[in-house]
Amino acid sequence: AGCAASASAFAPSSNAGARVSTELFEKKSLFKTIAEMDLFAPRADQNDYGARKKKNLKLGELGDKSYVPAGLTREQYDKIRKAEAKKKAENYEKNIKKAGIFEDFTAWYAKRGTDTNQEWAKDVNLGHRMAKTKYDWSGDSDKPLWAKKK
Repeated sequence: AGCAASASAFAPSSNAGARVSTELFEKKSLFKTIAEMDLFAPRADQNDYGARKKKNLKLGELGDKSYVPAGLTREQYDKIRKAEAKKKAENYEKNIKKAGIFEDFTAWYAKRGTDTNQEWAKDVNLGHRMAKTKYDWSGDSDKPLWAKKK
């Protein structure tokens, strides 16, 4: 009787129509569940460029135990910190205005003339546009008058 009991434990169930499933209810893998999470759903635009002004960011106040560099009073240091924060905010606003402005590649390509001829390859800069600089790098400004081109 002992052999029959142990052998029946490995035999298929007599109720073949009612099979017990061991799968998860939604049949999703752990990776798929995590990959489909939208962690930014509550505030979807929080990482967009320019979203800094929507956040409650402010410069911390200097307290009694705050760091103040040697040689400065708390008021002087606070004035410097506020000026730096203002400069940072102005620079950010300036960059927001430039964000998302791109040149169409097709228009640039046609303007260069690459699709019609090879004249751009004979140019000094090989069709590249040169960056404008703040200074005059030609070297003519410091030459003596007799050496300057007229």
